[in-house]
Amino acid sequence: MNRAPRHDSHTEQPGGSVAGARASRADERFAESQGASRRIAQSFGRAAAGYDEAATVQRRICDRLSLLALDHPPPPGAVVDAGCGTGHWLPALRTSFGDRLLLGVDLALPMLAQLRRRQPDQPCVAADVHALPLADGSAAAIWSSLCLQWCRPEAALAEFARALRPGGVLWLSTLGPGTFAELRTAFAGIDDARHVLEFVTPERLDAAAAAAGFAISARERRRHVACAPDLAGLLRAIKAVGAHEVGDDRRRSLLGRQAWRTVERRFEAYRRADGLVEVGYDALYLILHKRP
Repeated sequence: MNRAPRHDSHTEQPGGSVAGARASRADERFAESQGASRRIAQSFGRAAAGYDEAATVQRRICDRLSLLALDHPPPPGAVVDAGCGTGHWLPALRTSFGDRLLLGVDLALPMLAQLRRRQPDQPCVAADVHALPLADGSAAAIWSSLCLQWCRPEAALAEFARALRPGGVLWLSTLGPGTFAELRTAFAGIDDARHVLEFVTPERLDAAAAAAGFAISARERRRHVACAPDLAGLLRAIKAVGAHEVGDDRRRSLLGRQAWRTVERRFEAYRRADGLVEVGYDALYLILHKRP
């Protein structure tokens, strides 16, 4: 049921060397996005069994998005949870917005297996949010909490807009550029690899929403923190929810002992009075309505 993203074929035209180069770059970007989607699905799939127990910050962000959503109820019709994971938030959506068709969508099959085990009557489908298996204008509302940071935001928001009816609402949370700033500082210059995902700026998010045909009805930005006794514990907690994919420039082997000690020493700057170290989540919340 997962529909592949639209991908136009290219034919040679006069001046075709330029067209061919553009096609080649488009092909490379398409292949990279497909590879990233597979890695993300695998990361979250491996985390599925213990995800709900580990996802404390994620639940706090969902709690806040839920309060914002209550002030912006959907019109009659189906509600989609895009990036539903284990389906933890689907019962709350049902309680908040009544008896209506509610569909869970997620890329990771093991996450959906957990959902089906716990909520056997809940409809769900494996799909990429860049290509939802939904007819144009078929959804009244989309809930998407902490999914967009794994996506191409312009493409994902355009797809959400396609699936929503005019006047439909998108309840959205994602992570902003301040997320994991402590890790970014601690790993800076250690090597040439990327150690932290690049997160979307509020300005880019606003522009992508407007380009997709959304009006911004509400926005909020909050910092949440995760704590552990040491840096290794924090990294284990991040891995436990599957959130350790950082892209193609990631390091493919372990750090050397001396490099790791340097990172640990730097991270001591984030040790709190209670003895724990912390890392921050820069949570961005948007309530968007599709323009008529």
